[in-house]
Amino acid sequence: MADIAKRFAGNPILRPQDVKPSFDGLDVVCLLNPGAFRFQGKTWLLLRVAERPQQKDHIISTPILDPIAAHGMSILEVSLDDPALISEEPRSFRHKGQLYLTALSHLRLASSEDGSTFQVEEVPTLLGHGKLEAFGIEDCRVSEIEGVFYLTYAAVSPYGVGVAMISTSSWRQFTHHGMILPPTNKDAALFPAKIGDSYSILHRPSSIGLGGNFIWLSRSPDLIHWGEHDCIATTRPGWWDSARIGAGAAPIRIPEGWLEIYHGANEENRYCLGALLLDADDPTKVLARSAQPIMEPLMDYEKTGFFGNVVFSNGMIVAGDEITLYYGAADEVICGATLSIKEILHSLEE
Repeated sequence: MADIAKRFAGNPILRPQDVKPSFDGLDVVCLLNPGAFRFQGKTWLLLRVAERPQQKDHIISTPILDPIAAHGMSILEVSLDDPALISEEPRSFRHKGQLYLTALSHLRLASSEDGSTFQVEEVPTLLGHGKLEAFGIEDCRVSEIEGVFYLTYAAVSPYGVGVAMISTSSWRQFTHHGMILPPTNKDAALFPAKIGDSYSILHRPSSIGLGGNFIWLSRSPDLIHWGEHDCIATTRPGWWDSARIGAGAAPIRIPEGWLEIYHGANEENRYCLGALLLDADDPTKVLARSAQPIMEPLMDYEKTGFFGNVVFSNGMIVAGDEITLYYGAADEVICGATLSIKEILHSLEE
């Protein structure tokens, strides 16, 4: 059984043109991979918004986080004939030995009364903060634990990509906890409740050479200090998730254990979604796993875009048997779909 997702008829529900740039002179080029949560009777998304300067002939430019600038950003412009410029691919370049990204991501809230029509706030909710987020913040997961929302996200800088955390109860005031898992690491999803005396987190450290892009689980007494590390799921050569895997949103507690929807990609960078069923008391034990994707890029808006053949989710809302999944399609637009927990469980193999 493959692709059991029921997509929203109105997909895509958000496009780059639906979001106001942070300030004049920037263009929103991509919307990606939102966190999702319920708050004050509404459904909320925490969007990753990628922006770049409006492009000029014979110039390569990028936004730079700058606390002194009026909007918290300044623009670096480099002539294409500058001998100190090295530009070999569209996402980044080097100038005078320094690496820069061509777009900068921040997080921005959007709210909905009905779960399908969203109003995006006009200004960024969270920008990169400090030198370890100098290249922006990306792909936030939201977990609610005892009335507090914890945001785990990729902190991007010249030093690499690590996992940082912010907490809030009001969504207007935020506490920055800094980097909790150092580079290279991302795809961090907090379990929404303690298991025994510990908090647990899924994350994806990356390894060059030995190892790979696998899903790990770690435990903490306080959400800040993490240990008891264990690799719980690896890529599978020849399968749909052969090149890299990573956690999606926070795992769901169901009678059978913990259900985690994860992403997997093959060597052609085709991103699909599958599921893991983890033991309720010891989530390092994988009880069952998707042999086939439960969702794969089939629609035109999933196959064609900034980076095609991608469905990627780290945000969902659960109501009874139904999961409402909010996902990024082709690294450009935001879409929605629903899945049945019973159907997911039926599709898994021990």
